[in-house]
Amino acid sequence: MTTIPQRLTALRERMQQAGISACIVPGTDPHNSEYMASHWAEMQWISGFQGETGTAVITLTEALLWTDSRYYLQAEKELQGTTVRLMRESDIDCPTIAQWLQKNVQGTVAVNAEMYTVNAFQQLKESIGSLPLTTCDLIRPIWTDNRPDIPMNPLYIYDDIYVGESVEDKLMRVRQVLKDENAQALLIAALDEVGWLLNIRGTDVDYTPCVIGYVIVENDRCTLFADARKVSGQDAATLQRKGVSLLPYEAIYDYLRHLSADTVLMDGNRVNEALYEAVTGSTVRLITPCPVQRMMSVKNETEIQGERLAMIEDGVALTRFFRWLDRWQEERDSEETELTLAARLHDYRAQGRHFTDDSFCTIAGWNANGAIVHYHAEEGKCATIKGSGVLLLDSGGQYLDGTTDITRTIWIGDEKQISDVLRHDYTLVMKGHIALARARFPKGTRGNQLDVLAHQYMWQEGITYGHGTGHGVGHFMGCHEGPANIRTDNNTNPIRLGNIFSDEPGIYRTGEYGIRTENLILTVKAGSQNIISPVYHPLSDRTTGEEYYEFETLTLCFYDTRLLNLTMLTADEKAWLNAYHRCVFDTLSPHLDKEDRDFLKEKCQEL
Repeated sequence: MTTIPQRLTALRERMQQAGISACIVPGTDPHNSEYMASHWAEMQWISGFQGETGTAVITLTEALLWTDSRYYLQAEKELQGTTVRLMRESDIDCPTIAQWLQKNVQGTVAVNAEMYTVNAFQQLKESIGSLPLTTCDLIRPIWTDNRPDIPMNPLYIYDDIYVGESVEDKLMRVRQVLKDENAQALLIAALDEVGWLLNIRGTDVDYTPCVIGYVIVENDRCTLFADARKVSGQDAATLQRKGVSLLPYEAIYDYLRHLSADTVLMDGNRVNEALYEAVTGSTVRLITPCPVQRMMSVKNETEIQGERLAMIEDGVALTRFFRWLDRWQEERDSEETELTLAARLHDYRAQGRHFTDDSFCTIAGWNANGAIVHYHAEEGKCATIKGSGVLLLDSGGQYLDGTTDITRTIWIGDEKQISDVLRHDYTLVMKGHIALARARFPKGTRGNQLDVLAHQYMWQEGITYGHGTGHGVGHFMGCHEGPANIRTDNNTNPIRLGNIFSDEPGIYRTGEYGIRTENLILTVKAGSQNIISPVYHPLSDRTTGEEYYEFETLTLCFYDTRLLNLTMLTADEKAWLNAYHRCVFDTLSPHLDKEDRDFLKEKCQEL
């Protein structure tokens, strides 16, 4: 096993041989994945830093690691003895990588083109100014000791009862896009798009049921590039019947070099630079978002019904977990930490018939830790649940029916210790949460136009939060999905019928507590009387002709109303809360035993 200094020495020898002055190693993979296989953990391998987000820069004399404030303590510990210097990129006086390179490097800068999207590579090229930028893989030749293989977990055909649309019909839609764009091929590199288009799933990465592979759709064929060992003979035959051929994963580059297409479409935000450079005989047209991403974001009726069923299974697990936690508060018969609570919640979810995995790493933040927005508890350093305080619990599940993501903030301990300030903050969050859930808006509205609804009450008091209000959510796929979202940034992609978003405003008091409340909401036509829509409002008979949308709340779990300041709520807000709690109880109670049902009934009492 080599040490970090030994690895840096080996890298510098390769750099000198190639005439490279600086090498950038980002914490990414060739598919621009949120969660990536350890085979591509090059930044972690060369620097010793094991955090999820970071970029290493190695010159012939220095080694540096850029990461944000979430990872400062971890990085300081893990970089000791490595000769790698921590660059605290969240600090105001910290130079960007481009600024540092321009000041400290004279020669050529190198990156692995597989680890940069087309657009990210172009942005890097522009940002470093006159410094020459080249692409080459300097890590592969030196990472020869115990490098994990690319996962060989078998893929499986996602059952038609959950899908609602055949592969053949999806390919027909993609080919219509090719026709409309006067193109002959579409390259797909994002793993969620690959899985959705071919109705396949797998276990190659954590939390998202993906298969590692690429897809090229042409007018007369569709090719999946994945290791044949991942595909059983039966599944290969099934794919073949659906019009999908199989070629080796690494064959994608040679295939692109010899592709007989005048124009190839690819998403510059999701396809890597190496694939882009491999296309030599065709014109590449960058198209963002990828048509497949837009298609998969619009859930069909089968997927929507599946999401509703997943919410029931998830709501049952959450009710049972919170009932256990309620009993534990009284008895304190075991030592519980943030990590043990997350593990117990996983165990309750795992009892569900269609549960496969968590949809992300559970965030359990006790008191001050809840104020760290992307906090992740670690063994030996996490908080023990003692005394009274606030627990922020952000979690989700992957079910064959759908994907869930929910945050609840609850009080543990002596209710007399709940302060007026805490109730005030919690109620501000709830008011914004309800305002977005109750929104009605015309077709064509973008997420940034709705974001103010969730922020408005906080902004009036000079309070805000530094994360988005809503991200898209996949169907038994990624918990984070594009192309639309709800945040202050000006995303030009409109909200479409069938889009599912999170609704998650928050307030974070450093050193004290964090508050976030999150449900998933489905975009539906305004005036639809949906199965579990908390409040139904008919459209006016004097509309001006536009098509209007609203949200159906999908998530099924009670709020901790002990934390509310009821005097701050309007009559409509109270009515929404009461209707939501009736919906939660009526939908979940048939699936609960008497003790769990009685517990839920108490939590869903009318205000």
